[in-house]
Amino acid sequence: MKRVAFLCACITAVSASTIAHAQTEPFRPLFHFTPARHWMNDPNGMVFYEGEWHLFYQYNPFGDKWGHMSWGHAVSRDLVRWEHLPLALAEEDGTMIFSGSAVVDWKNTSGLGTNGKPPLVAIYTGHREGRQDQRLAFSNDRGRTWTKVPVPVLDLRLADFRDPKVFWHAATSRWVMTVALPTEQKVRFYTSPNLKQWTFVSDFGPAGATGGAWECPDLFALPVEGGGTKWVLIVSINPGGVAGGSGTQYFTGEFDGTRFVADTGVTDARWADYGADFYAGVSWSDVPKSDGRRVWLGWMSNWLYAQDVPTSPWRSAMTVPRVLTLRRTPDGLRLVQQPVAELEKLRRASPLRFAGGTFAAAARWLASHKDLPPMLDVDMRFTGVSGKAPFSVHVQTAADERTSLSVDPASNRLTLDRTHSGRTAFHRDFSLRHDAPLRIVDGALRLRLLLDASSLEVFALGGETVLTDLIFPSAGGRSLSIASDGAMPTVKSITIHAMRTPQ
Repeated sequence: MKRVAFLCACITAVSASTIAHAQTEPFRPLFHFTPARHWMNDPNGMVFYEGEWHLFYQYNPFGDKWGHMSWGHAVSRDLVRWEHLPLALAEEDGTMIFSGSAVVDWKNTSGLGTNGKPPLVAIYTGHREGRQDQRLAFSNDRGRTWTKVPVPVLDLRLADFRDPKVFWHAATSRWVMTVALPTEQKVRFYTSPNLKQWTFVSDFGPAGATGGAWECPDLFALPVEGGGTKWVLIVSINPGGVAGGSGTQYFTGEFDGTRFVADTGVTDARWADYGADFYAGVSWSDVPKSDGRRVWLGWMSNWLYAQDVPTSPWRSAMTVPRVLTLRRTPDGLRLVQQPVAELEKLRRASPLRFAGGTFAAAARWLASHKDLPPMLDVDMRFTGVSGKAPFSVHVQTAADERTSLSVDPASNRLTLDRTHSGRTAFHRDFSLRHDAPLRIVDGALRLRLLLDASSLEVFALGGETVLTDLIFPSAGGRSLSIASDGAMPTVKSITIHAMRTPQ
């Protein structure tokens, strides 16, 4: 009994420490990346070099809505604490800096390096009215300053031709560019010996979801749990996402340096995230082999309402960085995402723990902890789920305000409902329910919830099913509850970590 009282005191103290933040910027996340001011959208140019994870992003230096696209810039040594750096690539002479990628040119194939060190090379889309082309910029000081190459390196004289993702393909000893033809619902592949001259080699698409523009492709090999590797092609789409508006789909298959061939039977869309607020997901380049992970993140918003969300003086956040793998399932390979382990550094000491018991006992335990802080990392494990009635997990943020996560074992569905989550009236498409498939194995289910000031990320079955949704709840403490109207599963454990601000 004394132990429980001690834990409550610790977590309540964390809640008090966030009061100043909540009063000045109540919706600014504490452990998700946001710009200090103004508008942000797609992550760009993500590259690892000399111990730093670089994050560039679509940025408007002059306001909190889309426009004047340039590349903002931040770096981190641990994917948790981010240092804001000056604007990297600015709109200039009527050309905006649209999405793209960055690489370390280890062999100096471009000739842009100096003093025997490899340059960082950014490959981005230059946008002006009615024309998009692919361009280069380079840095020889760890990405602190950038020089633009004045002439485009790939120009098809098209209005919609954008978002190049470039990587070194070791098997063929050349660079590969994956770039989108948005209105044709195609991804096009080019190769180059030097990042400057590019040769067309193949197209992929249309396939999967084709109800909107294809954007922000990415291509990489991923390990399969239990052995083997497969290539994964990422394609974002807007509109036409699984939850309405923008979304991110993926294809598995083979890539030989020239052509991507999707696995047999891969015709329907497979979604990386079933929530409304994951878009333009893209992975870091040049992560060292000693690390070995494929890490990505996405823009945590949706083009339906991104310019209307009630935040100030900034708009938009990124998801937490996530590690990617593939898993074999009865329905084929599925993308698996897990928050990076570095995020656990932000967990405060002395978490709350329910050691296991009946559903009713777990419900009573949660009811005894009503003043939780707004920022939480929650792990909930259930057994005996198969054959049971639907049940729900609720995040209560005010007397009549909650976000609900419902599990339906009969239909194998997971539903996130933000209809009553807080402020929703700023856009008619915000207040919706979002469904996801849920595979329950041997009656067991694990849910991990990352709750920040204005977002909820749900990782089910070890990240096989993921939902990311923005929420804009009232300031103040939080509470968790579980409920069911019928036969209930057993609760194996609940662990609630309070999260602290990165220092």
